[in-house]
Amino acid sequence: MRRSRSTRGVGTTALAMDPLTVRPPTAAGLYYPKDTDELRHALRTLLAGRTNADTAVPKALVVPHAGFAYSGPVAAAAYRTLASPRARRIRRVVLLGPSHRVRVRGLAMPSSGRFATPAGEVPVDRTARHHLRELGLAGIDDAPHRLEHALEVQLPFLQAVLGEFEVLPIAVGAAPVEQVCRVLDAVWGGAETLVVVTTDLSHHHTYVEAQVIDEQTARMILARRSDIPDAQACGASGLNGLMEAARHKALEVRLLERQTSGDTSGDDSRVVGYGSFALYEPA
Repeated sequence: MRRSRSTRGVGTTALAMDPLTVRPPTAAGLYYPKDTDELRHALRTLLAGRTNADTAVPKALVVPHAGFAYSGPVAAAAYRTLASPRARRIRRVVLLGPSHRVRVRGLAMPSSGRFATPAGEVPVDRTARHHLRELGLAGIDDAPHRLEHALEVQLPFLQAVLGEFEVLPIAVGAAPVEQVCRVLDAVWGGAETLVVVTTDLSHHHTYVEAQVIDEQTARMILARRSDIPDAQACGASGLNGLMEAARHKALEVRLLERQTSGDTSGDDSRVVGYGSFALYEPA
């Protein structure tokens, strides 16, 4: 994962948070279709597999964030768990992911009032954003969000399965596990809130090497370990925070799908690993 040399601390940018300001799609046409009809067709195809036979709705999902052509099937396995009618109660998605281009100290939220995709606009949860600022747990910085694909590529999936909802996008940088866990605790909510953490797994190993590394990472996630290294997950900071919360809240973790880019592209020489997981609260 490459980042620019510029470093921005959360809360250092004095921005007026305007509910009418729209963060435009920047990954459309690169990571997923830019044309609305093509996007809807791609989503229907990806989501057409097995649906969630269980009536239980996950409290949290772990999903990858590469292009639809590479990690789309793995991400779709997670989003299909929201096919249950009970998922209609979800009205807010807390979305955490890494910042690939801008170094971040702590956690950064955008000032924008809405995030746009070719499928429409999603309002940002301004109440939750204000709450995290007041607690001093996350700041406002648009730079990490301006060109970030990891969070954006989740929105079309969420629009397809949830319809209308609010999103709280959070770029997670160099932050202690405890801080990320406190952020999640502060916005955990009830059945109306879904937590989505996005991370890819190992990067640029051979197919065989990636299988070994990603299997180890999957076991750590299933064990709710919160010490997963960056070399095994590019979104390790957000992932570890979720695992810490999962352990405290006794969430059950289920592996849904695991592949590499070699499985979808056919190139086994240097691959990226992808995994999707669902986390369930105790009955």
